Amino acid sequence: MFQSSSKRYYLYTFILFWCALVVVSSVYVVTPLTDTFSSYFQVSEQETTWIGSVFSGCYAIGFLLFVPLVESFGKRQLIVFGLVMLTWLTFLLAFAEAFWFMLMFRALQGFFAATFAPTALAYVFDLFPKDKRMVAISYISFGYVLAGIFGQAVADIINQTFEWQLVFYVFSVIYLISIFLVYCFLPSTTQTVRQLKVKSYILQIKQLIIRRELQVCYFIAFTLLFTFLGMYSLMGDYLQGNPYYLLDREVFNVRVLGITGMLLSPFAGFFVKRWGELIVLRFSLSIALIGLFFMVISNNLWFTISASVGYVAGISLTFPVLMKIIGDLGGEARSVASALYAFILFVGASLGPMTSLYFKGIAGYHGALLSLASCLFISCWVAFLSKLLRKKSDASFSEST
Repeated sequence: MFQSSSKRYYLYTFILFWCALVVVSSVYVVTPLTDTFSSYFQVSEQETTWIGSVFSGCYAIGFLLFVPLVESFGKRQLIVFGLVMLTWLTFLLAFAEAFWFMLMFRALQGFFAATFAPTALAYVFDLFPKDKRMVAISYISFGYVLAGIFGQAVADIINQTFEWQLVFYVFSVIYLISIFLVYCFLPSTTQTVRQLKVKSYILQIKQLIIRRELQVCYFIAFTLLFTFLGMYSLMGDYLQGNPYYLLDREVFNVRVLGITGMLLSPFAGFFVKRWGELIVLRFSLSIALIGLFFMVISNNLWFTISASVGYVAGISLTFPVLMKIIGDLGGEARSVASALYAFILFVGASLGPMTSLYFKGIAGYHGALLSLASCLFISCWVAFLSKLLRKKSDASFSEST
């Protein structure tokens, strides 16, 4: 009986991991298509960054708007609804013939993709026993960070052989499969459906954003995807230019190598249990900062690649730990706290590519990377020196002594 129950939770964890991977991949699929879109729509490289940024911006807004619906319509139902909309909108993107059409449907795609992340976290706290939650959260977070490579890799492979439209056809089929998995294998959670109260929700947001310990967490969250997407926006063009002159296939291989850095993410639960959330948070941010700093000073290809893997390892470990801390600090309002986390995270994602390309135009590749490293340094400094994270809002939030 116990084994059967455990296997069930493994299945639930896998499905949530899969959905996290493929939903968040939609953020990244356009990153390797920048040159293709620039040529196809006859716009500048800087203008094509809006295809990613408009998605991230509406994705962030969607988190805040969908959270009140979680308790009103049910968690599994909202996940299925979001996947249905994502399937349809992704399919329609393949027919974009004008740049404005691409931007409009990417905005809608981002908005409805936002149904998953805050709903999934609330679903984990409802469905999973306390001793299995950190593992589930770790794998969901692993899906989020792996999406940064998976989405780019799949899009890159397809774009090198076929037309870019096939990228969106393929992902629409992937989302269709995801609907089947969620609908057939994930159970509905027992809950009392609550009436939607907008005033109460806005009050919760106000109460959360004035809490200093959450402000610290949200600042750190902003820097994660801001630097991650900023770095990958710079890296492709840099490796294809002087002095490396890598081919598209070789740049693709470099992106795939980043997966090795993400393999720490599923072990976040073990590290937290052994050393505590705050110590692991500080360690992971330090690893990311060191990796990014070495990328700044590197003029050697393999050293640059190794440093990027180290950076990705630190970032991928930070995600689940920070998500767990915010969920614990949020208490009964953890869905709202997590939605604010996701909102700020993807505001950073929308600004990262544009900002990094702007600084690249002013100070070159290394100067742009240095600006990203400086941002991450402040985040790391806050995590080390701030005493605000020591406040315990929940018994599960602890720091090893």
